[in-house]
Amino acid sequence: MENLSNSFEEGQALLIDKPLYWTSFDVVSKIRNITLTKKVGHAGTLDPLATGLLIICTGKFTKKINEYMAQEKEYTGTITIGATTPTYDLESQPGDAKAYDNINHEELEKAANSLTGAIMQTPPIHSAIKVNGKRVYELARQGIDVKLEPRQINILSFDITSVQLPLVHFKVVCSTGTYIRSLAHDFGKHLGCGAHLSSLVRTRIGSYLLANALSIAGLEEKTNSIKTDK
Repeated sequence: MENLSNSFEEGQALLIDKPLYWTSFDVVSKIRNITLTKKVGHAGTLDPLATGLLIICTGKFTKKINEYMAQEKEYTGTITIGATTPTYDLESQPGDAKAYDNINHEELEKAANSLTGAIMQTPPIHSAIKVNGKRVYELARQGIDVKLEPRQINILSFDITSVQLPLVHFKVVCSTGTYIRSLAHDFGKHLGCGAHLSSLVRTRIGSYLLANALSIAGLEEKTNSIKTDK
């Protein structure tokens, strides 16, 4: 047990496929228990309704978290057009329904292209950003009006991969600091009918691929086999 703990305390970067409905902190907490290591952190939050690649750093590798976070990200997912939500995703109920029947593929491509390159993006008020020491989602839940300033991000590519209205399937490659929920919301604004993020998978961080990631169960199995070998 001690040797196992020492190997993680020396430092590892674990590629984890985050389960649906788990917070990124849930994954960190679980991996603390699995690896018997106190010093564990993640390199880039995924929302509870998102799945996909989460880089978890243990021990001395927690010093590299910012290095991993700075790398470009790739996502796939779906945007549902014709309605908005307060959280910009399905953590809140869709409302303000508008007709979308007249929107064609060319308009979808035009909206995506308008959100490509260096753009200014306002983060969702239901996010973990801190204002005066408090998470803005906590303030939003209390009904407190929060003003967040737009920030520059870089959308390297925003591709529409298939369409079954109201669902629009996409792939995005972007800089760190990008909120795909905000991108979906802005996409709806450009279309004039509103939109929200309805599913999201992070498929890549830099050169690290979701295809090489372990599930939580897979990590437990691998760790248990190391314990047995010891």
